[in-house]
Amino acid sequence: MQFTSERHLDDGLVEHEFTLGEIPGILWMPASASVSAPVPLILLGHPPLGLRTMYPRLAARARHSAAEGFATATIELPGSGDRPRVPAVEQARADLRRAMAAGEPVSDEIVDALILPLVEKAVPEWQAALDGLLSLPETDGPVGYSGGVISIGIRLAVAEPRIAAAGLFAGSFVPRSMVEEARQVTIPLHVLLQWDDEGNDRQAALDLFDAFGSKEKTLHANMGGHTGVPEFAGEAVAQFFTRHLK
Repeated sequence: MQFTSERHLDDGLVEHEFTLGEIPGILWMPASASVSAPVPLILLGHPPLGLRTMYPRLAARARHSAAEGFATATIELPGSGDRPRVPAVEQARADLRRAMAAGEPVSDEIVDALILPLVEKAVPEWQAALDGLLSLPETDGPVGYSGGVISIGIRLAVAEPRIAAAGLFAGSFVPRSMVEEARQVTIPLHVLLQWDDEGNDRQAALDLFDAFGSKEKTLHANMGGHTGVPEFAGEAVAQFFTRHLK
């Protein structure tokens, strides 16, 4: 992990850009963090739209988390931003758009081709990023994972023992094999669902929530479409992480 820039934002928040090999990432460190008082870390998941596109939303989430005393970090997903494209995923994305434009059901084959390679590539990268981030003297465990792609969150919750709690965004297509894997998830979960999300199969999201093996799991559902998440929903996620990471 190599840090490439440092920028001081409002409220004492410090934004560090870094690279993990050829993978770009961003770390936001709150003013409260120090060597003598390290802070918990939250990994910010996001859809594969590129860090430049997602930056305003990620930075806003980082500010909210910093106000609660958390460091946050994110990395560019495989095939996104300036990273090399993954041909099989690009073909699956084109097949998905074609099916949705035609009003046809999205097949399991398309969902598998779209999501499974992303999970296989992204999760080891998140774990490598976690190695580097937790080596910093200002950060410490426990660690949370917040956001999407929900299948990446599922795999991380199963494979990464350093992650103690996860706040997941329902809405991404989920392969059937990932639903089965969700039964192995045991950490506390807070799942956010937009009830009228135009790009989400509501029943599939409810079935996935039912499949999670966690003894403590909360489904926070709000009326409205994908971009209509109310501000208080973020406050509930912050309270969730405060309970489990502090």
